[in-house]
Amino acid sequence: MKKTVVIALFLFSSFTLVWGQKVSQWRLEDCISYARENNLQVKIGEIGVEQSQRVLNESKWSMAPSLSAGMSHNMSWGRSVNLQTLEIIKNKRTMSTSGSLSASATVFGGLSKQNSIKANRTSLLIASEQVEKIKNDITIQITQAYLQLLLSKEIERSAEESCKSMEEQVDRTAKLVDAGSQAYSTLLEVKAQLANEKSQLVSARNDVRSNRLNLMQLLDLPSDMWETFDVVAPDRDLAANVYPTETMNSIYERALSLPQIKIAEYDLQKSNYDYKAARGRLYPSISVQAGYGSYYSDSQSGAFFSQFDHNRNPSLGFSLSIPIFNALSYRMSARNAKDEIERNRLTLQMQKQSLYKEIQSAYNEAFSALERMRAAEENMKSIQESFTYTENKFNVGMMNATDYNLAKSNLFKAVSSYYQAKYQYLFELKILDFYKGKAITL
Repeated sequence: MKKTVVIALFLFSSFTLVWGQKVSQWRLEDCISYARENNLQVKIGEIGVEQSQRVLNESKWSMAPSLSAGMSHNMSWGRSVNLQTLEIIKNKRTMSTSGSLSASATVFGGLSKQNSIKANRTSLLIASEQVEKIKNDITIQITQAYLQLLLSKEIERSAEESCKSMEEQVDRTAKLVDAGSQAYSTLLEVKAQLANEKSQLVSARNDVRSNRLNLMQLLDLPSDMWETFDVVAPDRDLAANVYPTETMNSIYERALSLPQIKIAEYDLQKSNYDYKAARGRLYPSISVQAGYGSYYSDSQSGAFFSQFDHNRNPSLGFSLSIPIFNALSYRMSARNAKDEIERNRLTLQMQKQSLYKEIQSAYNEAFSALERMRAAEENMKSIQESFTYTENKFNVGMMNATDYNLAKSNLFKAVSSYYQAKYQYLFELKILDFYKGKAITL
């Protein structure tokens, strides 16, 4: 029985370990989704959206008629008037109770409130687009950090393979030295190269840790996830046979739906509504008021409710308000609002120009990165072929250790340069996908 329990616990712990490894392997899509949902800047922006929604609701309710009710009870001493006989009453305490219900509504106010509602509705759209812009900025940062971590892992793997092959070369050279086919100085030089390879491996592992830390900090991961976090290594060459296919102008047309352009467009739209609202305050306003009241007084004959029924006092009225002196300040507000329209119009043009320049740079950089990657790949293949030839000559004693070590170092540099060019090209492709409005995935 005890043995069965031990086996069950072992299997459970093994399953837990495997399961833990699975949940710690993050894809790029997982990182982006987590950051967009949990980033503090995004949460702050979402609070701004809620506030804009409440401002919009408040402005809508301002269109509703105002309604108020009141009730009062008064006691008086000394001289008073009998409201029925109009006789003076001396030294008598009197009590009265009155109630009223009143309502008022603006019939016409220059459409100022209506345009304020439209402006607040546009402010809500601006707040929503600002949240989307924050999410997009985070997406780019996460993508760059994720690819940088993959790059450092590729270089680490290359450094491990290079170090392993160098260890094998040291063993092979030691045997040749023991057999008298190689000088002892050759073994020392090969060992020195192995030390250099180990130093490169340490540097590569440090880069992996630094880039891993950078990505985790961007994600704002809780501390209990730091020890198990890792990214999924791609099982294919992500940059192989992948080329930009769309023209720069077509990418630009699709990029006009990005949040930074939408925000500028909504700012211009809002400034138009603000101007109309400011102009509306220059017009006369017409309002209607209605009221209903009644009262009870102990100086009159009749019961409480009977008096309230007989003393009813309904009212209905209209009022016209014409701005005269305060129209000067209204005119200044309208002029400022009109200037804001022009400013936002120019800002929109600047945003579009800036976006076009960004796409031009990204488009050009993508093709430049592609050429660098192709050149680096050809250089790596030629150096690999040359190193194979050099290694064979060294193994049979036809080349000294200095030339061999130099060829080995050049090979590692060529491989590292190729990986750097490949991931830079892959990042530029993802930037173009971003401008196209596509989700960034690997």
